[in-house]
Amino acid sequence: MKRPGLGTALAVVAFLTFFLGPFCWQVLTSLWPDGELTRPWPSHLTLENYASVLWGRPFLRVVLNSLVVAALTTGFCLTVGAAAAFALAKLEFRGKGVLLSAALAVSMFPPIATVSPLYLILRTVGLRDSLVGLALPYATFALPLTLWVLTSFFRALPDELYRAARVDGCTPFQAFRQVLLPLAAPGLATTAILVFIFAWNEFLYALTFLSTPEKRTVPVAISLFASEYREPWGEIAAASVVATLPLVALTVLFQRRIVSGLTAGAVKE
Repeated sequence: MKRPGLGTALAVVAFLTFFLGPFCWQVLTSLWPDGELTRPWPSHLTLENYASVLWGRPFLRVVLNSLVVAALTTGFCLTVGAAAAFALAKLEFRGKGVLLSAALAVSMFPPIATVSPLYLILRTVGLRDSLVGLALPYATFALPLTLWVLTSFFRALPDELYRAARVDGCTPFQAFRQVLLPLAAPGLATTAILVFIFAWNEFLYALTFLSTPEKRTVPVAISLFASEYREPWGEIAAASVVATLPLVALTVLFQRRIVSGLTAGAVKE
């Protein structure tokens, strides 16, 4: 096998530096002594910023809030989206293409345009300033992604499996639950990761719909670290690293599933 040339190696290094450089600098900033942030290089590294974030602030509670909201959003999207994707991929009914296009159109609305009506709806039903009330708008905008990814997975499964299950006496729902759903496990894992990342990183709805400090999510809590007279850059960097590590771990562990989910159905056999 031919070894990559110098130009290829330099291109790879430049590519990795472009994407990993900001994160590495964020990690370094989180270890930078607070009184030396104006210096070009720290005299020593310290964990004081992490100690201040984890024990000086209710940040662990904030992380738990984000976990709850992201888990609720992911669970709802998988429960509803898997059944809907199966119907779109395997069942015959009129308007399938229109329905899928309408779901995609919903995701194209800019979030800022939907904040006011969603706020009024949540206040009317008594779900404003609650984690469940925050997960519902998240699920609305994550469902189109769920539908598109899972529909591609279900379409990639042989139609013969569904027909054989029907011949054996299964109802459409039984064929979905007992035969096709287990085979679509890679697609479910991919979709779960993508939806979880979306819900974890969302900022605008969390800032608007939650007012109690104990219910804030990670992006909102980090944005409010700064005060009128102080910008705690070291603590902000430390909190950002702590909030990013779970997503980095998920992406590294399941990167193959993410790629396969995004490319499912792209090639016809």
